[in-house]
Amino acid sequence: MMEHIRTPKVENVRLIDRTVSRKATVGTLYLSATHTIFVENNPETRKETWVLHSLVASVERPPTTPSGSHLVIRTKNFQVLELLVPQERDATDIHASLARLSRPEKYSELYCLSINPTANKEEREESWSFLDLQADYRRMGVPNNLWVGTPANSEYRVCDTYPSELFVPKSATPPVIVGSSKFRSRGRFPVLTYFHQDTLASICRCSQPLSGFSARSQEDEQMMQAIMKANPGSEYIYVVDTRPKLNAMANRAAGKGYENEDHYTNIKLQFIGIENIHVMRNSQQKIIDMGEVKTPSMGDFLWGLESSGWLKHIKAVLDAGVFIAKAVAEEGVSVVVHCSDGWDRTAQACSLASVLLDPYYRTMKGLMLLIERDWVSFGHKFSHRYNHLDGDPKEVSPVIDQFVECVWQLSEQFPCAFEFNERFLIQLRRHVYSCQYGNFLGNSQKERRDMRLRERTYSLWPQLWKDRAQYVNPLYRADHTQTQGMLRPNTTPYCFKMWKGMYNRLEKSAPPRHSPADLLTAVREETQQLEQELTNHQERIAALTRRKLTNSSSAGQRMTNETCEEERPGRPAPSTGDGSVDSPPHDYRSTQRGPPDPAMTLPLGPPKGSDPDDLSSACSDIESGVIDLSSRSSSGGDDCKDPESDEAIYCPAWSGTRGPDTGRLPC
Repeated sequence: MMEHIRTPKVENVRLIDRTVSRKATVGTLYLSATHTIFVENNPETRKETWVLHSLVASVERPPTTPSGSHLVIRTKNFQVLELLVPQERDATDIHASLARLSRPEKYSELYCLSINPTANKEEREESWSFLDLQADYRRMGVPNNLWVGTPANSEYRVCDTYPSELFVPKSATPPVIVGSSKFRSRGRFPVLTYFHQDTLASICRCSQPLSGFSARSQEDEQMMQAIMKANPGSEYIYVVDTRPKLNAMANRAAGKGYENEDHYTNIKLQFIGIENIHVMRNSQQKIIDMGEVKTPSMGDFLWGLESSGWLKHIKAVLDAGVFIAKAVAEEGVSVVVHCSDGWDRTAQACSLASVLLDPYYRTMKGLMLLIERDWVSFGHKFSHRYNHLDGDPKEVSPVIDQFVECVWQLSEQFPCAFEFNERFLIQLRRHVYSCQYGNFLGNSQKERRDMRLRERTYSLWPQLWKDRAQYVNPLYRADHTQTQGMLRPNTTPYCFKMWKGMYNRLEKSAPPRHSPADLLTAVREETQQLEQELTNHQERIAALTRRKLTNSSSAGQRMTNETCEEERPGRPAPSTGDGSVDSPPHDYRSTQRGPPDPAMTLPLGPPKGSDPDDLSSACSDIESGVIDLSSRSSSGGDDCKDPESDEAIYCPAWSGTRGPDTGRLPC
């Protein structure tokens, strides 16, 4: 990509990062094959701003002004950078370079394929073996006497957008599988994606049937019957069409459509109403445009949010997951899910239902496995939907963005149910667009195999797992009532929030604020340190007590022996050599312990400048596991001082010293 760089370095460029402040900084702009780098001229800070080219959504060039030529860079993670270049010629070169660098035309130009790997072959292979999808199916109890693996799609012979390893009902014969695939769009016949061990109900996914107005397939009808028989406790199955019914009816004119209940016995057809990719793309763009208003009023903000329809779409996606989860867990009925081609809305509904049903998918590793299964292996069109290559803009749509936001909305309603925090979700979404790893390249498992991505790139999942300490939700508890069993969220409109952490991470012209999760994490870490210190003190006290008892026992035995010796005639008193008698044993009760190590007196209060109200909102759940620290919070500063003295008083639990005469702990 170096040949597309017209000018690698431009000096005296002014940068305005709209998400941080309106103040411009002067520095030098560098263009590399993968990044645009801005370095401040200030010798004290020399702050660097790096922008990955694969994350650049657009580069605009407003009209030239007397002060210079402007360039506006908008990224796919909703960051806006404004550059002021002194010379118009340099601005033209930068604009042309960035326009080409941010729109690669072939996979070899992407970041993860253009950089030579630094790790060895063993590390690369190990990164791709971090997750095991077959192990996750075994965790669900598959294969069993109801569901078995089929070799029908080995070498992707039946459906080239499906994975090679699939599970189907045991009674489904190869002719039924092949016949069903011929009657489904893109050959995507019904296959298992989730099995509920308690109710024996299942979630299967496929694409729309090629039914038109009157067409039917005996094999496809037999496949649906086999799915019903694989659940002995139910006499029917749900067929969930995630599209609006009007859209599904319109597809009939093209020879597609939906299942005819007169032909498919023992099915109940349910339409959900999730809009298509074009509506979702326009809706998100309105959210982005609303965030760029310089000084919006509250009325303008609320009007823009409502007119975008974004939260309405989020509710529709979550409603689909809730319906499927209730059918499987509460009614014990199997569900077959599809949309048009079965790789967008179908992935959203099936994966959300799994999150609601199974606590394992609410952990970090579980969510990784879920995305690897329902999105990556089942052929979600990552390269088309997220504009990895320069192509048709009408194929771009924030499909996985909506799934990630639905998970965040659930975490807001159930703060103790998810092992990860919102930072994990934001980072995960970022890497879908960044192309720094090979997981999300291509549109199917077959494409990724043909590109030999396992040999040429690294997997994202081990890196996220390595950094898991910064993604831990401080409120998560494995034994919490929210953590166990199925989640039942409230999907009334007032329960949905604007995700500020995603679309507006920092308020303009305002200092960064500490989130409640960060504050709770700090409290938890400090509590653990204090508990460890308390344990150390208890062990020390126990050792001193044992030593005292041992010395007292030895002294008593020695006095007994001496008494016996004194009773003998002519026995002299014990002497130390200078004529004095032995002194009594040392009294350890008089030992004074010194002041504590300053490193161990950690503040429990929020950092200065933070909003204490943020913490209360995160602790509103009674079962959150966070106690009220207001009556005994401590601080490394003025909070630990005697009100009548300037000298600090240390907590007895830390140093062994006593507090004021009131008997209360000063900290």
